[in-house]
Amino acid sequence: MLSNKNLKEIIKKYKVAIDPQELKMAESTSTQQSKPLEEILMHKELIDEEEIYKNAADFFDVKYVELKNKEIKKDVLDLIPAPLAGAHQVVAFDKDKEHIKIAMLDPTDIQTVEFLRRKTGLEPRVFITSPTDLKNSLRKYHAELENDLNLTVVTDGENGQVDTKTLKKAAEELPVINIVNSVLEHAVYEGASDIHIEPAEKEVDIRYRIDGILKQVMTLPKTIQHGILARIKILSNLKLDEHMIPQDGRFKIQLQDEKVAFRVSILPVYDGEKIVMRILHEGAKPLTLEQLGFLDSAKEKVETAMKKPHGMILVTGPTGSGKTTTLYSVLGILNQPGVNISTVEDPIEYRMAGVNQSQINPKVGFTFASGLRSLLRQDPNIIMVGEIRDKETAEIAVHAAMTGHLVLSTLHTNDAPTTLPRLSDMGVPPFLIAYTANIIVAQRLARKICPHCKKEYKLDASAIKELAKVFDTEKLEELFKKNIKDAKNTDTVTFYQGEGCSRCGKTGSKGRVGIYEVMEIDEGLIKMINQQADANQIKEYARKNGMNTILEDGLIKAKLGLISISEIIRATKD
Repeated sequence: MLSNKNLKEIIKKYKVAIDPQELKMAESTSTQQSKPLEEILMHKELIDEEEIYKNAADFFDVKYVELKNKEIKKDVLDLIPAPLAGAHQVVAFDKDKEHIKIAMLDPTDIQTVEFLRRKTGLEPRVFITSPTDLKNSLRKYHAELENDLNLTVVTDGENGQVDTKTLKKAAEELPVINIVNSVLEHAVYEGASDIHIEPAEKEVDIRYRIDGILKQVMTLPKTIQHGILARIKILSNLKLDEHMIPQDGRFKIQLQDEKVAFRVSILPVYDGEKIVMRILHEGAKPLTLEQLGFLDSAKEKVETAMKKPHGMILVTGPTGSGKTTTLYSVLGILNQPGVNISTVEDPIEYRMAGVNQSQINPKVGFTFASGLRSLLRQDPNIIMVGEIRDKETAEIAVHAAMTGHLVLSTLHTNDAPTTLPRLSDMGVPPFLIAYTANIIVAQRLARKICPHCKKEYKLDASAIKELAKVFDTEKLEELFKKNIKDAKNTDTVTFYQGEGCSRCGKTGSKGRVGIYEVMEIDEGLIKMINQQADANQIKEYARKNGMNTILEDGLIKAKLGLISISEIIRATKD
């Protein structure tokens, strides 16, 4: 639908006949119910759909097309796969050797246009149409899809079992292959980190995790459920006839010049089997510390710890906070011809040239602890342990750090100071923790503000005071002065937020950046650890000695215009 802003501009510019009072009431309803203004006005029949969209065509300087009387050929319709047509509200209605004509509701959706250019190899010519016309055209897609899938309908037999031959046949049908390919390719193009394929009672939902948030992208007919599942199982080399226990696999595809790996997890649920695929960009180079989002002072501390020949660099945070990415970035910097780097991981997320990577396999007794023990016989200089989960792994990691190895690992704690008592709880003696830990980095991932729709707003002195209380920090002016060059004392502070545009899918955010808490283990902290100080005492000492908390690091990045205040709260609520 048209954005509220664009719709109001169109009504004003083209003098659309509507009572100003009724428009004002509709705007109020739109705000109260969090519904688009267009939906409210259409529902109350205060505007004519066709008139508005013909005016919108002139407003956006594109042509209007009536689809209701158009005969669209099947080969043209099929240029945009059904799942993508529904997800992006776009229909292909004509083509020639060089161009594809597409009808959509939002001609400013540059991302979709660019994706279709890559997908079809043709130059898109954008037209605008009405929602009703588009809806009716999309029904043709569903009709075509249902007809195609009549060949591959798979029903559950007795005890929920399905014949393997039937499943193989379903997986090899062209419509199923095309749909799976479209889902995978579209997810990569959208920048998703995970694909969720979820069977429901009457349909199959497909969601992507983009910038940490799950987003519903398409719904498919229930009849295709077994075909998609079988296709992904065949790609992942999993058992087709196993439906009662979880299965894990992996496969790769080539997308233009890029190799993309998919780590597959299949889990039996009430309405079938749920598939989750983690997308791993194989050729991706490790990010630098600046690209990850480390501010200058924090970056210097990490670089100092990396230069030490032995000791531990620990990264902490909840699942999905980017810990592994940070460790890979540190490994990428340390990965030089003169050092032997070995890792034990679960699973191996990225392949790194020059690094000896091994994956744990508990079924055969290859755990983090046994793997780490074996690594120590491989003459390593640097060791990365995917996660310290238990007392045995913690003890071996600490002893490795004591005996001349640089050890990198992760733990699940919410902040840096809590990590030290956590290791103590695992049974590691305090003096060993004190003398082996070099640095502890706690982190979260926050969504960056979309640069194309970024708007500024100012907070006055009283709002700044309230904000400082919420974020448990010193005076904001002092925090900014200490960490931002040319920061000035003023009565107001400028922050930013994304309004939402076609380039960011109306979310106001695009991409992610880390927010960090970096705690160096200095002489004072060594003394406190040996005295078994609690996390609060450790935190108080670290803050007095220059450590910014995750919240403070987030506030600095908000002041720099990277993230919004609300995003800091969302990212750190755990």
